[in-house]
Amino acid sequence: MRIQTTALLAAAALVLTLTACEGGGAAGSDKPSAVPSAEPPAGATKGSGTGAEAGTLPDMTGKGLQSAQDRAQAAGFHDLHSHDALGRSRVQALDRNWKVCGQTPPAGEHPTDVRIDFASVKLEEECPGKDQGASRPETADSMPDFTGKSVKVARQTLDASTSLTVTDASPEGRMVLVESNWQVCTQVPVAGAKLDGRPVALTAVKFDETC
Repeated sequence: MRIQTTALLAAAALVLTLTACEGGGAAGSDKPSAVPSAEPPAGATKGSGTGAEAGTLPDMTGKGLQSAQDRAQAAGFHDLHSHDALGRSRVQALDRNWKVCGQTPPAGEHPTDVRIDFASVKLEEECPGKDQGASRPETADSMPDFTGKSVKVARQTLDASTSLTVTDASPEGRMVLVESNWQVCTQVPVAGAKLDGRPVALTAVKFDETC
């Protein structure tokens, strides 16, 4: 009789244990709720692929370079650049002394991470009919015609290993220090000649002077 009672108690305990385990498993087996997908930033340019917000770039033509940069930043654009529209490779060291002749991209709606490039000249200069500094000169295998171009552009166009001599074309024998302020008058070798490591000699005067 004692053995039968013990067996019944053991069976009852087993049933209670199984019931508790099933109840605990049910409470802890709920599937986690799905994580919502990230929403695109408010105002993002549809189809731009950059994820940047859209902004309205004003037309900066005719404005001072510093003012143009300030207005572009206020509109949300911060990747700002500028270049010499006269193709002399001058650096816009003091933006307030330069004015905008054109811009890339043009005024309108653009992603705010787009690169803004202002073609500019000094305040006292006239904007050229065509931007002459939109692209950097490519290294040449044959001698280009540098006549009328800045000495700095000539140096940038020639291979970095080229032996280059620049002298003052006037009888004054001045040092050619700021090469973007000097224009080429003569060159050796002549335009079209094969360079192939040959030394190059240029004569030059300042841009407000005549060769």
